[in-house]
Amino acid sequence: MTLFYIEEATNELQYLPNEESKHAVKVLRLQTGDLLSITNGKGDIFTARVGVPNQKKCEVHIFEQEHFEPNTHRIHMVVAPTKLNDRYEWMLEKMTEMGVDEITPIICQHSERKVLKRDRMERIIVSAVKQSWKAYKPVINEPVKFTDFINNHRFPQQFIAHCNGGCGSDAHLKTMANPHTEVAIMIGPEGDFSEKEVALATDNHWIKTGLGSSRLRTETAALAACFTLNLINE
Repeated sequence: MTLFYIEEATNELQYLPNEESKHAVKVLRLQTGDLLSITNGKGDIFTARVGVPNQKKCEVHIFEQEHFEPNTHRIHMVVAPTKLNDRYEWMLEKMTEMGVDEITPIICQHSERKVLKRDRMERIIVSAVKQSWKAYKPVINEPVKFTDFINNHRFPQQFIAHCNGGCGSDAHLKTMANPHTEVAIMIGPEGDFSEKEVALATDNHWIKTGLGSSRLRTETAALAACFTLNLINE
């Protein structure tokens, strides 16, 4: 069955959103009585039957609910936008598939792109949630300045990955992060964090860490960090 997304889905009569209705009726050609699955992105996956297959407002009847407990760990990726927007969008898709919990775009001194369309990012994440059959949808926050984020957020474990001084000069994330806790990791833009930004982060108790000896693109570094944290929690 195909997985659809309704944010406020409950055990009752529901209507698929416009785009979802069009996909269900026009593309998949679902008819009255056909089964489909729905996620609310909050831990529940529902099984439902099509009632009235309308392309603009498809009626569905939920009759079964399965709840999934959240992970014992939480991953918050804090990643500067890339110069090419499609690379950032690809990263959002892949991090969603990997099970990231929250994403915050940060605007840094070396950032070349400073504007992101949150609505588009939401659509990409929802699409990835459905494709990868997720019960939980990652939170995507509005872009925030590096200094504002540093000054206003604290996490049980918080790391900044950078290549100032050479990639691999700091201990690898896999040896530093603890399992079963919330971990935030910051990844800089093309050109990396500035020395002042790294200094500000460490002054605010962010721990410098590495992701290996290779110099990675922003989106590759973010995925490497996400994968490492998931592996630690296996």
